[in-house]
Amino acid sequence: MKFRNQRDWLGTIQAVAVVFCSALFIAVLQSPFALAQGSKIKVGRTVGGSGFHIPSYVAMDRGFFKSEGLDAAFIATTGGVLVRAAIAKEIDFVPIPAGGSEAILQGAPLIFLVGQSLISQWTLTTTPDIKRVEDLKGKTIGLGRPGSADYSEIVVTLGKNFKMEPGKDYKVIAFGGEPDRVAALINRSIQAGVLSFPHAARAEKEGMKVLLKTGDYIPRLGGSFLTHRDNLKDKRDVVKRFIRAMAKADEFVKSNKKETIHVIQKYFEIDDAAVNEGIYKQVADAYSPELPTELVKALFESRATPELGWPKGKPLPDLEQYVARDLLNEVLKELGKKPSR
Repeated sequence: MKFRNQRDWLGTIQAVAVVFCSALFIAVLQSPFALAQGSKIKVGRTVGGSGFHIPSYVAMDRGFFKSEGLDAAFIATTGGVLVRAAIAKEIDFVPIPAGGSEAILQGAPLIFLVGQSLISQWTLTTTPDIKRVEDLKGKTIGLGRPGSADYSEIVVTLGKNFKMEPGKDYKVIAFGGEPDRVAALINRSIQAGVLSFPHAARAEKEGMKVLLKTGDYIPRLGGSFLTHRDNLKDKRDVVKRFIRAMAKADEFVKSNKKETIHVIQKYFEIDDAAVNEGIYKQVADAYSPELPTELVKALFESRATPELGWPKGKPLPDLEQYVARDLLNEVLKELGKKPSR
């Protein structure tokens, strides 16, 4: 190319530079890093911490959300509020499988994405004078709200296995958070409380005892994340990165005891090293990103009762429509893991 003078040469160089910089700017904006920087998400968690949700705490504190380009913030409140917020698209991801499945059966546009716990982590923890379940007749048990997972699972466990019914064989007081139940046990306002493993360990430190574990009677999904169905269409990449972060966090818990214990200490505010290690031993192998079909079925069956508004005798629909199985398996395959069953 020939130039008539220096001005023409400079003008051409400037024009090329402008085109190059514009192309570079567009490429940067479209890069995964740039897109990731703008991916703000709200992640639900329950008040007081939950043993079912430890992988999500790890994903937040050990940078798994961040490494996937997600600017994540926790929103802590009760399970019922979290489910309603997900339906209203006010919170992006909520780990409330029992309330979420109940809402789905009532027509809520929610869908399951990725698992956390595959075993029930509820215990019936009592004052030391209670020696057997039958000793609770006439006594007071601290539960969550009616319809919550802890309420339903202990009522089912006591009813099916010990022929004990709430209101008839034992009294019930509802507590919003597990720390309140621990405090009530210690001051003897109640004689038993439904506590997840971490809070049960704290209660044991104060002289209480674990009388039974619902996991010995009920298999279940715990802490599985749901999102609004629209997010699969409108924010598919964000949802996929969220699933990937959670899958990595599930694996991290198994293989990184020390760092996981640090997270447990932070979210459950327990300074006793022995208690924190005890919690870790209870939950280390409890987590997986999978959503096994048999546990999905068991979950929905537990919510399809006349007491919760499901017509007696009405069969459940095809439950796979409520699980983002293809997207979950896509992520698991990319991570070199077996597909969810």
